[in-house]
Amino acid sequence: MPIAYYITHPQVQIDATIPVPDWGLSDIGCARAHAMLNQPWIASIGRVVSSGERKAVETAEVLGRHLYLTVQARERMHENDRSATGFLPPLEFEAVADQFFANPHESIRGWERAIDAQQRIVSEVAAGGAGDVAFVGHGGVGTLLLLSLSGREICRDADQPAGGGNYFAYDIGARRIIHGWRPIDRLEQP
Repeated sequence: MPIAYYITHPQVQIDATIPVPDWGLSDIGCARAHAMLNQPWIASIGRVVSSGERKAVETAEVLGRHLYLTVQARERMHENDRSATGFLPPLEFEAVADQFFANPHESIRGWERAIDAQQRIVSEVAAGGAGDVAFVGHGGVGTLLLLSLSGREICRDADQPAGGGNYFAYDIGARRIIHGWRPIDRLEQP
C-alpha cells in the first residue's frame, strides 16, 4: 500500500513588498522543517514532489537532502491563485479565505475559484509511481485535496491548524485518508 504524505510548508518570512509565491521560510519555519526529519514516517519516502513556490521548495529540499532524493517541482501544485489581491493583512486574509471556502464556485475578489483549485491539485497528485511519496505544498489546496479524498464538500472546517507545517497521509491506490492533519514536528504518542 503506497502512501502519500501531503506536507504543508511551515512558517514563512512575511514581506508585503515581495510577491507571496516568493516568500521563503522564516527561522521558525526552517527549524520546524528540520525537526520533521525526526518523524518515523520520513524514512519510507522514496519520492519528493513540490509546488514551485519558494516556501514549499525550501521545505521539500530539507526533506530531499535528508533522503538523498532530487525534488521534483510541479508548478501546478501552487497555492490557490490569489494574485488579484496580493498580500492581505491577516484579518482581511482570513475573512476572504472564509468566503473562498464558503463559495467554491465563485471567484472571491479575483481569486481562483476553490473548485478549480481543487481539481488542479487533485490532478497534480494523481500521477502515480511506486512507493511512498511526499507532496510538499500549501494549506489551502491541501485542504481542498483532503476534502476531495474524504468525499466531502468544500468547506473550511477541514483546514489545517494555523501556522502551517502540518501533514496528512492517504493510501494512494484506495484514495483513502489514513489520518488527517498532524504537525510535522511533533511525534505522535503510541
